[in-house]
Amino acid sequence: MSIEDRYEAIVGWFSQNRPIAQSELVFANPYQLLVAVILSAQCTDKRVNLVTPALFERFPTSASLAAASFDEVFPFVKSVSYPNSKANHLIAMAQMLEADYGGTVPSDIDELMRLPGVGRKTANVIASVVYDKPVIAVDTHVFRVAHRLGLSDGTTPRAVELDLERHIAPDLRPIAHHWLILHGRYTCTARKPACERCPLSPWCPSFPVATK
Repeated sequence: MSIEDRYEAIVGWFSQNRPIAQSELVFANPYQLLVAVILSAQCTDKRVNLVTPALFERFPTSASLAAASFDEVFPFVKSVSYPNSKANHLIAMAQMLEADYGGTVPSDIDELMRLPGVGRKTANVIASVVYDKPVIAVDTHVFRVAHRLGLSDGTTPRAVELDLERHIAPDLRPIAHHWLILHGRYTCTARKPACERCPLSPWCPSFPVATK
């Protein structure tokens, strides 16, 4: 099977069977999503969603977060991974957001990546979810699934991102990120992929190996 045929089959299945797919992070505006995605690095969305309601109640805007001290923010994020660095990043991010962008979350990838705590994956998530930009964020789930499905053999997240964007139409890229991340979270899991119930097995080059 050619790479083009594999993409056509897999994207076609998702398009027909998963017409709606979205982030599992709970947020009400771009500021809240930015905070949630920063907190989600190497942490589950479930844990982040437990933390953010109280955090957003206490710091409802980037201005309020920018004015906070580490000791004020830390108790709200202490249960997530790397809470010390994330608390510092959140405050510094909010301060730059206020000082350089008037409190408005930018839409440009490079501008987003200027913000403390924001790498390319986070920037792509914001650009895709908030601004419907034709980009694909590559986290550990997307990286793993792309390799297992034979969609990319890139050795870095950026290389995988470029492979996916090369073969997936711009209008489908925002939802494609969610297709792959949710497939990796619930079906093509890291330790024990559920190949026996995977609907993509007819086109998956890893399927025969995984089921032996």
